[in-house]
Amino acid sequence: MKKLIVSLGLALTLSFGATFDEGVEAANKGDYKTALNIFEDLASKNNTKAQHSLGFMFYNGFGVKQDYLKAKECWEKAAGEGLKESQFALGLMYNNEVGVKQDYLKAKEWFEKAAAQGYTQAQVNLGIIYSHGFGVKQDYKKGIEWYEKAAAQGHSQAQYNLGVMYSNGQGVKQDYLKAKELYEKAATQGYVEAQNNLGVMYERGQGVKQDKRVAKQWFGKACDGGDQVGCNNYKILNEQGY
Repeated sequence: MKKLIVSLGLALTLSFGATFDEGVEAANKGDYKTALNIFEDLASKNNTKAQHSLGFMFYNGFGVKQDYLKAKECWEKAAGEGLKESQFALGLMYNNEVGVKQDYLKAKEWFEKAAAQGYTQAQVNLGIIYSHGFGVKQDYKKGIEWYEKAAAQGHSQAQYNLGVMYSNGQGVKQDYLKAKELYEKAATQGYVEAQNNLGVMYERGQGVKQDKRVAKQWFGKACDGGDQVGCNNYKILNEQGY
């Protein structure tokens, strides 16, 4: 399975009684030693945000030797207390086989805990797991259900993935117009794959009136965002005189 590369959800933004925000401020300034001391002190007092932040530091090797096992231990403490960011982070570790043996079922379990609390990227990842059948029986309908939850909250990857499913007729009746609407929502947020796919729809006249000049515009946006496929498609239309 392609690794799910996303943020672990930490906004890293020692005196006695230092607050979590002071730890975040120190980390933001690159003063990891101070941040580490503050987070360790607070984590020992069962501050879940500090436990998560401590795990983040061990995961990335910020101010400490990189240690996935310690990161996992910190996140398990916070996740056990219901912190969705740590639940999601654990899901990623099992999904991507980082510091642990790959286990899609455990990844799914942790993603479900975070998703139940409205964590949109966890919802997207569940959609990926079900729609591709990673560790579970492939189930397009369940995949769509999870994508829809995240898409309704404005998540661009979920909107794009839903668009792909409507375009391909996976778990739903093929609907180019619906796919276009979803791609547009993701594209306006700068999601380059959605921009490229909109270009394809205009180039082929799928769900829209064929318009290669508009297609070229969307390919150009995707290319500007770093999408090589968009660049290639733009070049082709450009050479054709559009």
